[in-house]
Amino acid sequence: MSRIDRLKMGNVETKHFQQFNQLLRYVFQVTKKDLQMVGWEEREIALAKKPVLDQADVLGWFDGEKLVSQLAVYPFNVNIFGRTFEMGGLTGVGTYPEYANMGLMYKLMGQALADMKQRKQSISYLFPYSIPYYHRRGWEIISDKMTFEVKDVQLPKLKKVPGYVERLYIEHLDVRTVYQLFSSKMHAAMIRNDLAWDEYWRWDVDELTAAVYYDETHEANGYLLYWISEDVLHIKEMIYIDQEARIGLWNFIGAHFSMVSKVVGNIFMNEPLAFWLEDGDIKETISPYFMARIVDAKQFISQFPFKATGTEIQLSFKLEDPMLEWNQGIFKLYVSADGHGELFQSKDQPDFSLDIQTLTTMLLSYKRPAYLASISRLKSDGKTVELLEKIIERQTPYFSDYF
Repeated sequence: MSRIDRLKMGNVETKHFQQFNQLLRYVFQVTKKDLQMVGWEEREIALAKKPVLDQADVLGWFDGEKLVSQLAVYPFNVNIFGRTFEMGGLTGVGTYPEYANMGLMYKLMGQALADMKQRKQSISYLFPYSIPYYHRRGWEIISDKMTFEVKDVQLPKLKKVPGYVERLYIEHLDVRTVYQLFSSKMHAAMIRNDLAWDEYWRWDVDELTAAVYYDETHEANGYLLYWISEDVLHIKEMIYIDQEARIGLWNFIGAHFSMVSKVVGNIFMNEPLAFWLEDGDIKETISPYFMARIVDAKQFISQFPFKATGTEIQLSFKLEDPMLEWNQGIFKLYVSADGHGELFQSKDQPDFSLDIQTLTTMLLSYKRPAYLASISRLKSDGKTVELLEKIIERQTPYFSDYF
C-alpha cells in the first residue's frame, strides 16, 4: 500500500493534543528559546493551544495513528455594515514536509469550507503566512494594519477635556463594554465572544495595561492597551467612541513625555495619524493584515445589507471560484428597493464577471468596484460599475484581532 493510500481524513480531538501541538511547533519553527524570549514556557504554550481543540472544528490527515496535516476553524462572528455574520476563522494550518505536495491541505480546506457552509458560516477570515498561497484558494486581502512611530518631542500638547483616564487591569468589564459598542459601529470588526477575547489576549506580555477614558458622566468611551519597555511606550490597540475620548487618551500618552523616548503602535483603520498630529513628520508603515473569502455566495448575498436605493436592481454575473463548485457559474443578483439581496442561478448573458476573491474584497468595500474595474479584476461596462458603486456601502474594514 502506498503512503497516500494509508492516509485517512478525520477529526482531530483532545486525545490528539500532543500531536497537534508538535505539528504546529514544527511547521512554525517555534523553539524553546523563542518561547522564553516572550516569557512563555513549554507547558504554557501547550495549555494556550488546548482551547483550539476544545472549541474549534479541527480536521486532519492521519497516517495510521500519526497526525500529519491539520487545520482548525474557530466559530466567530463579525459585523458587516451593521449586520452580524457567522464567520469561520481559519488557523492552525500545517503539514509535515515529508507529506507535502500530496494535495492534503487542498482537500482539508475543501472539507473545512463545506463544513462552514453547513454551519451557515458564509464568510471565512484568516491571517495569512503566505498571501499568494491563500489567494490561490479563494481568499483576498480585506484589511490593513498601519504601524506608527512618534518621537517624544512629537507627542501632542495637552488639550483640555471634561473626562478623565483610569489605569485598570486589561480584563476589566469596561474594556469589554467599550469594545462591544465600538465593534457594533465598525464594519468588518470581530464581535468578540469569550473565545475571541481569549485569543486576543493569548500572546500578550504580562505588563500589558488598560487606560480607560471616562466622560464627565463617568461613562467609558475609549481605552488604550499598552506596555512600556526600554523607554518605549507600545500601543497594542487604541479604541475610542468619539474625539473627546481620543484626545483624552492622547493626553494620557503625552503625560509619559519624560518617561519614554518614543511611542510605537498599530492603527487598524484607514486614518493616518500624521494628519491629526501637529508635528506630522512621523514614521508610518502600512501593510496588508487579514484576508477573507466568501464561503457560500448565495447565503452571503441573502444576508448582505445593500444600500437602499428606492428601486429594484437586477444584474447577471459570471463567478469563478478555485475551490468551491457551488460558487461557480452564472448568477442573477436581485437587490430590492430596500436593499435586500438574493442570488439565483441564471442562463442570462452576464453583465460582469469576477472571481470569488474580487467579489469578497468588493462587497467588504476594501476595494471599490470602479478601482477593481480599472485593474481588470472586475470585467464590465461603465454603467454596471456605476450600479455596483451605488448599492455597496462605502466604509473601510476594521479588524484588529489575531487568531
